[in-house]
Amino acid sequence: MNGLMGDQKYTAKSYLKEEHLVFRKSLRKFLEKEALPFYEQWEENKIVPKSFWKKMGDMGYLCPWADEKYGGFKADFGYSIVIQEELCKVGSGLGGLNIHNNVIMPYIERYGTNEQKKRWFPRAISGDLISAIAMTEPGTGSDLAKVKTNAVRKGNHFIINGEKTFISNGINTNFVIVVCRTNPNAESPHKGISLIVVEEGTPGFSKGKQLKKLGQHAYDTSELIFEDAVVPVENLIGEENKGFYHLMEKLQQERLMVAVSFITFAERMLEITMNYVKERTVFGQQLSKFQNTQFRIAEMATEIQLGRTFVDQLIEKHIAGENIVTEVSMSKWWITNLAKKIAPLCLQLHGGYGFMEEYEIARMYRDVVAGSIYAGSNEIMKGIIAKNLGL
Repeated sequence: MNGLMGDQKYTAKSYLKEEHLVFRKSLRKFLEKEALPFYEQWEENKIVPKSFWKKMGDMGYLCPWADEKYGGFKADFGYSIVIQEELCKVGSGLGGLNIHNNVIMPYIERYGTNEQKKRWFPRAISGDLISAIAMTEPGTGSDLAKVKTNAVRKGNHFIINGEKTFISNGINTNFVIVVCRTNPNAESPHKGISLIVVEEGTPGFSKGKQLKKLGQHAYDTSELIFEDAVVPVENLIGEENKGFYHLMEKLQQERLMVAVSFITFAERMLEITMNYVKERTVFGQQLSKFQNTQFRIAEMATEIQLGRTFVDQLIEKHIAGENIVTEVSMSKWWITNLAKKIAPLCLQLHGGYGFMEEYEIARMYRDVVAGSIYAGSNEIMKGIIAKNLGL
């Protein structure tokens, strides 16, 4: 496997300073030692070992934005972007660490009580606690308002029943935020939904089979099963019956981070392809000297730059606290589709070698397919955009 991507003009971005560049170099050096040499084995094993999570925690790469009193560094969002990008350059199989950092634990930070934060943050930061969020159910897909997993309150406990599927970190996890229906008689399906933490070892909670995916093999994904799972009321996150609205508030960041991931994947595919065509000789000259190759590369580079510019603008707006749901929805569908467009073009320029497992482009070709499906399918994104445009 090639080394990680060289520095692009990262310091030219308004949200990245010199200290972020120093941090990026340190993180990259760590990943080149602790992740790259083992990544193919993790792909074969279909899981990233917990020992790597612990190493990430030991280095301060898990939830660095968390408050210092819980073990974090209160680092700004630029550090989260750097970590997201560098993990993506290793491979999409490290996506579980990214959702832990930038999707799941932010729910605890935003809606959790001080007691909940004291219980869970130190271990989430050290790598001793691996988080997951259980939204999707068989038959519901992206329609979160239709969840059937129910939580009935009995005294000081919730009794949870239901099944979740496609759960990232599902095998490794020991801490799951479960999207449940707590008021089946709510006047609207969007109401009556709550977020409840279920911890590993809870009676009635079990992990189902690990799912066999087309790509992203090291990214463990499974079913989760709740059969009269008994959970303390203290594990409720945020307000009871307001879970859907909590999800909607945080989905902006989740979908933005998907766009960050997939523009990084596109950049990585272009980089390894440019390196290949400069080295590969066909009919007595470098493949990069053929006009067809040059035009393909020029077209891809242009579209990727357009995408990167858009994503960077959205990062700046997100940091500023702006509501950019429409723009984030645009970026999520367009960038993930761009990565799917770039992948076969880059594979084609690798020729027969692109079809070989030992070439990184082959893995990326199958890995980027999922981007248009998760975090809300691209059809859902277009529906959000249309609605927000007044259609």
